Amino acid sequence: MLPPITFAALGTTVTLLVAEDRARDDARAILAQEIDAIDAACSRFRDDSELSRVNANAGTWIPVSARFLEALEVARRGAVLTDGRVDPTVGAVMRVLGYDRDFGDVDRNGPPLQVSVERVPGWQTIEVDPDASTVFVPKGVELDFGATAKGLCADRAARAIADVTGAGVLVSLGGDIAIDGPEQEAGWAVLVTDDHAAVPGSAELDGLGQRITVRAGGVATSGTTVRRWRRGEIEVHHVVDPRTGLPAAEHWRTVSVAAASCVDANIASTASIVLGAEAPAWLRARKLPARLVARGGEVVTVGGWPAAAVVTC
Repeated sequence: MLPPITFAALGTTVTLLVAEDRARDDARAILAQEIDAIDAACSRFRDDSELSRVNANAGTWIPVSARFLEALEVARRGAVLTDGRVDPTVGAVMRVLGYDRDFGDVDRNGPPLQVSVERVPGWQTIEVDPDASTVFVPKGVELDFGATAKGLCADRAARAIADVTGAGVLVSLGGDIAIDGPEQEAGWAVLVTDDHAAVPGSAELDGLGQRITVRAGGVATSGTTVRRWRRGEIEVHHVVDPRTGLPAAEHWRTVSVAAASCVDANIASTASIVLGAEAPAWLRARKLPARLVARGGEVVTVGGWPAAAVVTC
């Protein structure tokens, strides 16, 4: 296997694996283009992004690009598939909680929060005119595509690289993985952990990881252990329960899901964190292979996820 290409983008680590050396330069260029496009369309942390412009002009129909419309439709589809457990109208909540910039710049010990338990506005409040390529969100509503945009970007990049180069490819954006192109005989080896930055044999985590082989589609992991910060005496994390407008109860510390695409895997893994104890049954009903790690470290697998090959990280 050729060595990976890694670099920082979207507030996380990007990893690119290409099956053929001849395709590496083109693959990196295509991936960089896709990342730039999704960042310009969907970043909450750029004043010049389309998402920031839509949020700043709530109550007005705003013209947007085809990329933004695609990201919005993917986010709304995620809300429909999960009965609102993954919802793009959590933007205001994320800002109030303090996640209002790239996570590396978030104040880890901020002042106490003054928040109330309240359902977020809901994806049904968003209006779209596809013919005019315009979007309307009501005043007081702020969008956030954090549960879907990275997965969409990984899927688009992997597909474009495979189409242009004809080579097999794996794209990982912060551990959210998309695979495309000719199937590799040995598959792609993926290490699933609490923290995508951990490597076998490191002491970065006191926990378990698992090496699996993936041949197609996508894998995504959502969790509550890495992106955490304090507001006063309260420790919070970045997975919001849209039903309460608060960080989801921590039944699972991580959930990893395999699906036909990275974005679908990400939707399911995020929904599973919000679902808590109901998640295994919800995943089984949808025939999604998944690995769920409880707060105490107990591992539950469903849907044919391999139970063996556990390694210490």
